[in-house]
Amino acid sequence: MAQSVLVEDLRQVVGEANVLNTPVHLQLYQYDAYLEERRPDVVVFAHSTEEVVGIIKVCNAHGVPFVPRGGGTNLSGGTIPFKGGVVIEMIRMNRLLEVDQRSLRARVQPGMFNLELGNALALLGYQFLPDPASQKAATLGGNVAENSGGPHCFKYGVTTNHVVGLTVVLPDGEIAEFGGMAPDAPGYDLTGVFVGSEGTFGVCTEVVVRIVRMPEGVKTMLAIYDSIERGSETVSAIVAAGMVPATLEMMDQLVIQAVEQSIHCGLPVDCATVLIIEIDGLKDDLEAQSEAIVRLCMEHGAREVRVAKNEGERALLWAGRRGAFGAVARLSPSYLVCDGTVPRTALPTVLKKVAEVGEKYDLKIPNVFHAGDGNLHPLILFDWRNAEQKARVMKAGMEILALCVELGGTISGEHGVGLEKMDSLRLVLSEADIRSQLRVKRAFDPKDLANPGKIFPAPLEVVGAS
Repeated sequence: MAQSVLVEDLRQVVGEANVLNTPVHLQLYQYDAYLEERRPDVVVFAHSTEEVVGIIKVCNAHGVPFVPRGGGTNLSGGTIPFKGGVVIEMIRMNRLLEVDQRSLRARVQPGMFNLELGNALALLGYQFLPDPASQKAATLGGNVAENSGGPHCFKYGVTTNHVVGLTVVLPDGEIAEFGGMAPDAPGYDLTGVFVGSEGTFGVCTEVVVRIVRMPEGVKTMLAIYDSIERGSETVSAIVAAGMVPATLEMMDQLVIQAVEQSIHCGLPVDCATVLIIEIDGLKDDLEAQSEAIVRLCMEHGAREVRVAKNEGERALLWAGRRGAFGAVARLSPSYLVCDGTVPRTALPTVLKKVAEVGEKYDLKIPNVFHAGDGNLHPLILFDWRNAEQKARVMKAGMEILALCVELGGTISGEHGVGLEKMDSLRLVLSEADIRSQLRVKRAFDPKDLANPGKIFPAPLEVVGAS
């Protein structure tokens, strides 16, 4: 009876066609790109800030949790409705609302795909720099929730560096405006607090982003190595030489082979690793920069360095890199994407240790990673139908995160904590740190209705949280 009343109340807000509650429909929203599943009680499609307000007020009235969801590409279980409740599907709030070229700002709804925003801005000669590899399916709301990065984050920073304002519906249904079109809003930086909060502070309904002019010129290079250590050393050498490429991306042999079978972009399948290097800026400076980078690559053991001759060759290289996660599905029915960071100089060590973890648990672990900022993504291959294999995969993933911390890194570069890394949080935060963060959560969400059961490990008593 209680659930039928909840459904009817939600239909009063958004209309009958925008509320799903049949078992078949609910099954489609019980998972994301992580390994766990939990079925929601109801799925509701929102079309405006006002509808989100109404949905959240209904959830409050019934004491029911809610989880905002976009494209469902989250890799740490962030959009899994862990405690049931209402999934608020934001994918239909997908419009580019405003482009202010004079202020270098754009205002966009959270359901718009990252790539769609990029394409719309490119027609005007501008770009939004965060570019996760899943940009075809990742939404701006997801970028905000997870503080996403991408290949260009080495030079230009992650999502939080490019979001200047948010419209947010708080967990009690109140609308709040954080930041805005103008720079340097007074008071606390609540925009910065909200970015990366993984849906635990409320629901973002509009995003104001910083846009920049397209670069005058771009050069893309592919350095080929017979040793993954040499490739990693080259990354540090380029940075030590005072150069800051737009991207420094690496893929190992298993990933290269899968990509080449899938996309046929001309990668050499017999090498140990490739390093994709891209520089951008003034055309007059690019030739000298690329020559210096090619020289450094060769000095550090590159077998060959190819420079893309035109936009077609460049696009093909990027198609291979951006298609890497999908291509790896050729190697195994399932895989767990790890997401940890280490200092750049520790890359050779951590990659060697990741291989040892694979041997220890009898698992194949190909690697693709943002080498410039030390953000690695070991892909642990397994068959999800094999429970024993899955148990080994989870242990291997935890060990890899512990290795990252041991080498001076941390447990997430861009995928968030979600469900996956709750137990790993204590590797980087003390109990006092966790309590402090929980106090912030409780300040936004005293009833614990906004995406509960995420980020934080076993419940702690939070003094002064009421």
